[in-house]
Amino acid sequence: MRGELSLVDEPTTQTEPADFDRFWADTLAETWRHPLDVAVEPRETGLAVIDVFDVTFRGFGGTRIHAWLRVPRGVSAPLPGLVQFFGYGNGRGHALRDLRWAAAGYAHLVVDARGQGHGDTDDDHADGGPSAGGFLTRGIRSPYEYYYRRVYADAVRAVEALRSLDGVDPARVGAVGASQGGGIALAIAGLVPDLAVTIVQAPFLCELNRAARLSDEHPYALLTQHFADRRLDTATALETLRYFDGVNHAKRATAPALLSTGLRDGIAPPASVLPAFTAYAGPKQVVLWPYNGHEAGGDLDEENALEFAAAHLAPHRLTAGRPSA
Repeated sequence: MRGELSLVDEPTTQTEPADFDRFWADTLAETWRHPLDVAVEPRETGLAVIDVFDVTFRGFGGTRIHAWLRVPRGVSAPLPGLVQFFGYGNGRGHALRDLRWAAAGYAHLVVDARGQGHGDTDDDHADGGPSAGGFLTRGIRSPYEYYYRRVYADAVRAVEALRSLDGVDPARVGAVGASQGGGIALAIAGLVPDLAVTIVQAPFLCELNRAARLSDEHPYALLTQHFADRRLDTATALETLRYFDGVNHAKRATAPALLSTGLRDGIAPPASVLPAFTAYAGPKQVVLWPYNGHEAGGDLDEENALEFAAAHLAPHRLTAGRPSA
């Protein structure tokens, strides 16, 4: 493992609502009233060894969520799988974006964060209410209206969609993500009790009761703006955020986890991230990068992620001959 493996003991200041588990059980029950309705269409890309498919499924409220599925071509054995969301403001992006996991032998499902850029999924829910703009404060006056309620429910459905596909081993499906994607991966780990593995880098959406004081950077600056503009609404917004905090989801996570962060991160500061790492209830390895920011370990984190995933998910390895001179 590259970097400094560490023990972390950073207590949280976040608390959880008494009805946290009931709220999420009700949210998922509401989501499950809609059929999953997975559709898979091949996408021609010109790649020789990886197949790409345009996948859709029904998420929260029955919204059709778009994703890319990338798989190694010619592997008949059931594949382990990974669900991934990208950073704040990003959807699934281009069909050729990030081929690493498929090249390593995984069924890789890259999912839209509804309504965010570089994606194809609308957020067709009227959450109303004043906000500071952006997704972080959308619907923040109520946990039932809050934007990330829909996204977290979509993420649980993404795991179900990947598990339902022919050629995927449902017992070997995990979640991976960085920044916003890391916060969503923590939520998946807390909401899907039989997840196989979790890989999280520099997660956003943690220690949300303090985030606006810890970071002046976007997107936490949206919380600062909202609290400044709506001084009397701050307590209500903070109450909403308790249901979505990565700390509270990490407490419920049991999948083996690889967690990493840069200790000079101004976007997702370590004082917000480390309490989630401490709270993570499953077996975990934590890598800290003392001189790095939001990029954390960069390519070295990716090497670690491939090593960790292989140890827990055992992807099929294709044999290849040595290239001739």
